[in-house]
Amino acid sequence: MAVPQRIPVAFTDMFPHGAYVLGVEPVNDFDKAKAGIADAQERDKVTGELVWAVRVMDADPNARAGSAEVKVKIAAGVRPVPPEPLAGTPFRPVEFDGLTLTPYVNTNGQKPRQGFSFWAAGIRPVRAGSGRAAA
Repeated sequence: MAVPQRIPVAFTDMFPHGAYVLGVEPVNDFDKAKAGIADAQERDKVTGELVWAVRVMDADPNARAGSAEVKVKIAAGVRPVPPEPLAGTPFRPVEFDGLTLTPYVNTNGQKPRQGFSFWAAGIRPVRAGSGRAAA
């Protein structure tokens, strides 16, 4: 059995209370930047497309401090455009298509810990009738 590197997961399983876009930024390839290469943006190892990080706030009221904000990476030729904010608010409810996660071990602290890298195929406004972010 082949285990995929990126494991598919339903958006509603990852963000059952919804998610809000905080910003979209290019992901730097630190090896390229160290080498002085002008285009230091990371490229996806699978598609060769530019990699963008969409910063989102998990709307789960029980999210632990420091874990409510996550980054979801998207490989795309152009910067993904977040949806418009809800009227009268700064909040931009969003859903991700083709959401996957990649588990890894973070060894940068005193104790190794489990981490996850989130990827998506695309970003879109919350669909009408999904029940999230409409309030």
